[in-house]
Amino acid sequence: MTMRFVQRHRLSAHGAAPGYDEDPLAGIANLFDVSVAFIVALLIALFALFSAGKLLDKNANVTLVKQTENGEIEIITKRGTQIQVQKVTDKTLSGQGTRLGTAYRLANGQVVYVPDDATKPK
Repeated sequence: MTMRFVQRHRLSAHGAAPGYDEDPLAGIANLFDVSVAFIVALLIALFALFSAGKLLDKNANVTLVKQTENGEIEIITKRGTQIQVQKVTDKTLSGQGTRLGTAYRLANGQVVYVPDDATKPK
């Protein structure tokens, strides 16, 4: 009767059998790294898209118009380090004042404001 020997794999230097050189969770760690890099790139793209870099500059003047979930419109104005928020309402106001000019709505929907002083010939 002949003896058959079962060949056993020797463990490599780092404790894994030959052919199993990589940790199965190493791929997940790589996916995490890629997702973090993607998020950072997305944030940089959003800052560039919305000119948010100017919001962080202390000498920049920026005006943003935004609509809230309730449908209210807010005008956010930043001049230097001072930020002012104005809410636009549909309330009718009355009082005394002086006429500043005329606003025209063009056929494409654009509104043009013409000051009264600019309409007078010099």
